[in-house]
Amino acid sequence: MADSITGGERGREDRLTDRIGLGVLTRLVHRDLVDEVLADTGRTERRRRLLPARVVVYFVLAMTLFFDDAYEEVMRKLVDGLRFLRSWDEDWQVPSASALCQARARLGADPVRELYARVARPLAGAGSPGAWLADLRVMAIDGVQLDVADTAENEDAFGRGVSLGLDAPYPKVKVLGLGECGTHAVIDAHLGGVLVDERELARSLLASIDPGMLVLADRGFYSRAFWDEAAATGAQLLWRVQSSLKLHVVTELADGSYLSVLLTDIERQRIRRHRARGLDTVPQGPTVRVIEYDIANRDSQGGSPIRLITTILDPELVSASELAAVYHQRWEFDSSLAEIETRQRGSYRLLRSQSPEMVRQEIWALLLTHYAIRALMYEATDPEQLDPLRMSFIRTLRIVRRHVTGQAGFPPDRLASCIRHAITEILQRPNPARRHRTHPRVTKRAGRSKFPRKMLAHRNIRHRGPPEIQLTRLQS
Repeated sequence: MADSITGGERGREDRLTDRIGLGVLTRLVHRDLVDEVLADTGRTERRRRLLPARVVVYFVLAMTLFFDDAYEEVMRKLVDGLRFLRSWDEDWQVPSASALCQARARLGADPVRELYARVARPLAGAGSPGAWLADLRVMAIDGVQLDVADTAENEDAFGRGVSLGLDAPYPKVKVLGLGECGTHAVIDAHLGGVLVDERELARSLLASIDPGMLVLADRGFYSRAFWDEAAATGAQLLWRVQSSLKLHVVTELADGSYLSVLLTDIERQRIRRHRARGLDTVPQGPTVRVIEYDIANRDSQGGSPIRLITTILDPELVSASELAAVYHQRWEFDSSLAEIETRQRGSYRLLRSQSPEMVRQEIWALLLTHYAIRALMYEATDPEQLDPLRMSFIRTLRIVRRHVTGQAGFPPDRLASCIRHAITEILQRPNPARRHRTHPRVTKRAGRSKFPRKMLAHRNIRHRGPPEIQLTRLQS
């Protein structure tokens, strides 16, 4: 493909550049922002191409909306409506897969990552259902592993991991994200190899945490050092910890929780030495509030009681039962990751990129388009104060795809009307209210294989209602 074009062709290329976009998602990822990011990341072109950098950005994003389609087909979907507007002659041909691949390589991952960083923000406003506890925005940290193409470069960069005692069939990328539980919006993420400790990846997310948040995390993220780093952000924390963690009762609280002190190994040794000498000692460490509970409406053969620790020390502000109930919204973030891992990617489970740089580019694009879809869903529900999680992600994804293929060339003055039309479609068929459903991970059934148990749990608990919290006390 030629790198330069004639004057007449240049005029047509300019029109193509101006018109191409992502349908109703273009308002969030608009051309001026894309151009600004390209300039800031040094991807502004010194010579004119038939595939300018802005077009390549939109192509990369479109790939994550049409995972099952080949490169040329994705490009056809992007420009489908433009032929009818006579934006170029019929002689124009869709670039080859090789040309599109080379254009992706020229672009790299940095512009897409920076574009995501500038766009992704918390969505929920005041009063948004399920997004707040008191005046704290409910957030969660969690991760997902994505299979990538089986190439030597990908394996060297990301590792392969182990599955059922054997090497995993594909290399994997670990993606750690910070998500808003009330909207499923992932506002920050970090990528790493499959063997990298989750806490190491999660440390980079702390910069996106602020004092107005309540951050939830599972027991795999707890360490004394990481807890201290997260608490230093000023946010409130509510983390699950292992039942084996030694947490001695310092002060009993009226709501059934108690205050304790997080001890390091060195501090524990100091206390043991003092006690052996008959000396009184005061534990030194951060004070936490401990909530221990079981779920009364799960199977009697379910797992052990759950133990949470939090930086919210005053039960008058938030009771133990309220904290236990809000912790179960952490699994809403699991649903966000499932949307990215399976629903958006359709039947094509592998990322298509063959090199580590292109894998990173594809993942940042996947995160960006998922956020843009969730932002559109929130915009649809916010005026009515509906729960954004009642909107169907799959149905919205199909609506977005139709607007990309059918209206890729609509002019800017029609963008607002197209968005209104999309919002009307989204609101037509909301899902039944299902917030606070008990998650299958806390309704496990003994004596069954892992896969049938999780499937059965999903069927049995979908409309079961909120978990019945029963405060209890573990023996430390």
